[in-house]
Amino acid sequence: MEKSIQLNRSNYLLPLAIVSILFFVIGFGIGISGFLTPFLQDAFHLSTSQSYLVTVAIFSAFVIFGAPAGAIIKKVGYKNGMVIAFFIMALGMFLFIPSSKQLSFPLFLLALFIGGIGNTVLQASVNPYVTIIGPKESAAMRMSLMGIMNKSAWWLSSLFLGIFLDLKNVRLEDITLPFYIVTGILLALGVFMIFAPLPEVKAEGEEDSSDVSTGETSSKSSIFQFPHLLLGVAALFVYVGVETLPMVSIIGYAKAVFGDSSMNLDHFSIYVPLGLVIGYLFGVVMIPKYMSQSTALKAFSLIGIGAALLLIFLPGKFGIYAMALIGFANSLMWPAIWPLAIADLGKFTKTGASLLVMGIVGGAVLPFIFGFIIDMVRTSEITTVANYKSAFWIYIPAYLYILFFAVKGSKIRK
Repeated sequence: MEKSIQLNRSNYLLPLAIVSILFFVIGFGIGISGFLTPFLQDAFHLSTSQSYLVTVAIFSAFVIFGAPAGAIIKKVGYKNGMVIAFFIMALGMFLFIPSSKQLSFPLFLLALFIGGIGNTVLQASVNPYVTIIGPKESAAMRMSLMGIMNKSAWWLSSLFLGIFLDLKNVRLEDITLPFYIVTGILLALGVFMIFAPLPEVKAEGEEDSSDVSTGETSSKSSIFQFPHLLLGVAALFVYVGVETLPMVSIIGYAKAVFGDSSMNLDHFSIYVPLGLVIGYLFGVVMIPKYMSQSTALKAFSLIGIGAALLLIFLPGKFGIYAMALIGFANSLMWPAIWPLAIADLGKFTKTGASLLVMGIVGGAVLPFIFGFIIDMVRTSEITTVANYKSAFWIYIPAYLYILFFAVKGSKIRK
């Protein structure tokens, strides 16, 4: 029987540094989709809800391929799962090139979906890896460090594509060169991961054989017998939705607030990642020395509710800055939800991680509902500030549920 592995601080710093590169890649891939949303909307003359199909194409892969991703990782391990993920993501990015040449929106969606499959395998590998590689009480702190890399890449992806693409003069053929570059980088990283010194780790009580059980898992025969995990999947679902929403909507909202002025609206894209990074730094300093993971989730859920109300009720030119506060509120939710939801799963850890990854589909569902609400309340071709404010109410029930999970749901074991 293989013993569970938890590396000491000096031993897990190098693997953590390597995994931080993977979190950067995840953020870069999601950031590209956010930047492409308004770009493809103009290029193909899409409605607001149709443009959010870009996000749907990526995030639907998480729910469709979440279970297979878990099976792959159980078979090949975390490290090899990461290698496979890079090559799948490279294929998705490469398909952007024929998509732009053929001016095919469905082919764009297919490319995004394949990239989303790679992202699914990568998420199912790296998140539990970071959670269990060190002490469980400091898992949210490690996830916060990874979040800094992830969200920095989210913002930098828009700057990278902005070198090649001009939103004021949409030309799909401009996509070719940057995606050749991205494809090459992903292939190189896949090869690097084959040789990277990344040890396999196992959660406490996790075993290779499904008939060996210890501790709290001894009486469990199914992953669905862990209520705190299932409630955590729902919490992750709504969280990823509210995290994605401000990223993909802030430029459109800024345009509604300030109009087509000479102002460079692209600079608003830094607001949400800046709030996220500040929050992650807060988590690194505070958790677990001054604040537990569950306490952080409670506090930041309340901050999210307050920020959403400011966004709704303040005049647009002031309310837009609440987007940064929403980013701050969202920062510690992913780092806290993961360890709380995956706690005490033992031999079910990899399967539980794949279920949590399926919850990431919320990043497709909530933005799509958001776009649908805007289209429903809009009375002209131009989307107004009032239209956005009507749709921003979607934040409130989402943050209330995350608060419930922090207070009660994460503690339910029977």
